[in-house]
Amino acid sequence: MQHVFVYGTLRAGESNDIHLAAERHGIAAPVLIGSGHINGRLYDFDAYPGLVLDSAAGPVRGDIYRIDETLVPVLDEIEEVVPGVIDLYRSECLPVTAQIDGRAQVLDCLVYPVGKEAVEGLPRIDNGDWVVYRRSKRARQ
Repeated sequence: MQHVFVYGTLRAGESNDIHLAAERHGIAAPVLIGSGHINGRLYDFDAYPGLVLDSAAGPVRGDIYRIDETLVPVLDEIEEVVPGVIDLYRSECLPVTAQIDGRAQVLDCLVYPVGKEAVEGLPRIDNGDWVVYRRSKRARQ
């Protein structure tokens, strides 16, 4: 088992919901550990967000799940991560601050950030929360 931090379309109820991804492949359901954040800048790629890691930036919010190792290749496929190939997303194991039972704890999590060169000219999501941003964007349209 390992932890994964999801901040965009892999969040529950979003287009690549992590629960549905596991179910489609007959993999044990992910277990929600709690909400979490990592410092960075979030950008709008239209149908999905991209996280640029930046320790000096504010928090990007998401959810932390404990997952079966067999789900990692499925998540890599969704994020189009190919070993040895530099593309939009990459996978890294990083410390993420989790809120568990009202206390902050740091967990090492699989995270899918993008490189800063990929976000040039894209709108920044200042509130650091894809779901809140997407819902407000939809309401404005």
